[in-house]
Amino acid sequence: MKKLLVSVIAAGLVFLAACRVVPVPSTFVRTPKVKPGVEVLLEKRLDLIRGKRIGLIANPTSVDSRLRSTADLLRQCPAAKLVALYGPEHGVRGNAQAGEYVPFYLDKQLGLPVFSLYGQSRKPAPGMLKNIDEYMRTFDTSKDKKELAPEGEMLHDIEVMVFDLQDVGVRVYTYAATMAYAMQACAEAGIPFIVLDRPNPINGLTLEGPMLEYPKFSSFIGLYPVPLRHGMTAGELALLFNDRFLPRRVNLTVVPMEGWRRNLWFDQTGLPWVIPSPNLPTLETATVYPGQVLFEGTNLSEGRGTTRPFEQFGAPWIDGYELARRLNALGLPGVQFREAWFTPTFSKHQGQLCGGCQIHVTDRQRYRSVATALHIIKTVREMYPDQFQFHAAYFDKELGTTEVRLAIERGVEVTEIVRRLQPDLAEFARQRRPYLLYP
Repeated sequence: MKKLLVSVIAAGLVFLAACRVVPVPSTFVRTPKVKPGVEVLLEKRLDLIRGKRIGLIANPTSVDSRLRSTADLLRQCPAAKLVALYGPEHGVRGNAQAGEYVPFYLDKQLGLPVFSLYGQSRKPAPGMLKNIDEYMRTFDTSKDKKELAPEGEMLHDIEVMVFDLQDVGVRVYTYAATMAYAMQACAEAGIPFIVLDRPNPINGLTLEGPMLEYPKFSSFIGLYPVPLRHGMTAGELALLFNDRFLPRRVNLTVVPMEGWRRNLWFDQTGLPWVIPSPNLPTLETATVYPGQVLFEGTNLSEGRGTTRPFEQFGAPWIDGYELARRLNALGLPGVQFREAWFTPTFSKHQGQLCGGCQIHVTDRQRYRSVATALHIIKTVREMYPDQFQFHAAYFDKELGTTEVRLAIERGVEVTEIVRRLQPDLAEFARQRRPYLLYP
């Protein structure tokens, strides 16, 4: 009997060894450290929506920590009724490219009306889609509030508006302006506004870039005087906008996250990453975005139409080897450049082979995206003075000032340009303090 038992145990051990059973790596186990605002709302703040007809500003990032959509969660909540959806740039489904027109429609999956908050009726002029970059620059600097805010019949059937979008921590990203316009529209209509807060994916400590000169440079890619990289969450921005800038205050409630701290990057939250827009596929893209987005205001490709938007850049007339050599010689902190060649499938230089570089961030704590981008622009301009061009009006709108472009054109060193920005950043850090919700 003992021999039989020993034989069975031995056979079992051989079987397990043959199956090569190994423990599941910890990287595959997701334990959220941070609870997003939507979960806090449904667990602790149902009083805000109980018995109300809800409008929801949402897109694919509007999910909880288990990837359940906010729209589905609200539809299943017996305490309230979801009656309408509102989409920012790129649409509720996130499938529209930058600048692309999204019409009103009825969502077959949810059975709800879907309104666009990125130009309800402004379609590109005939032939404009052949140059979507020019159309985008024209649209984003528009001040046509009627095209960018909910109004009239769009608000007729709701009693409370809920905003639940993943922002990326950069002033030019249009979701913050969409939120501000929607807040103002709700203030005028007497409708309460709720922000379900989410992390700033590139942390809430670091500030970069100039302050927007207000109201001179106010536009859809920067309504109010905050830095290019502002280090705030959507909820914190809502509190700031409502208190200091909106013509009429809205009845605002921010539902904070639980567990988020200002030093956290998105991959430290335990939350699933859902792309906030078609050209921000990864956290790595979001990390370089504060500076690389400035290339939209030049004739350099910012990598749209490739698998690495914003992480690579170039133009048909650039020698990638020589550019990488010169940029690496600058010894910029936390970044290395590798020569790259790519052919955009759409956007600038569509179908043309471009030389340039890919940005490899080696230390994201030391890396400064805006300063790095300005060094790139200055270097390319010096190497190719006859080819490089600013789209001056758009570049200045993105930065919120003419001073940076004019300084580059005068040959001022980037370190000096960045030094001149520091007093304004220190003042903004002081001004934002009353609106910060997290340690």
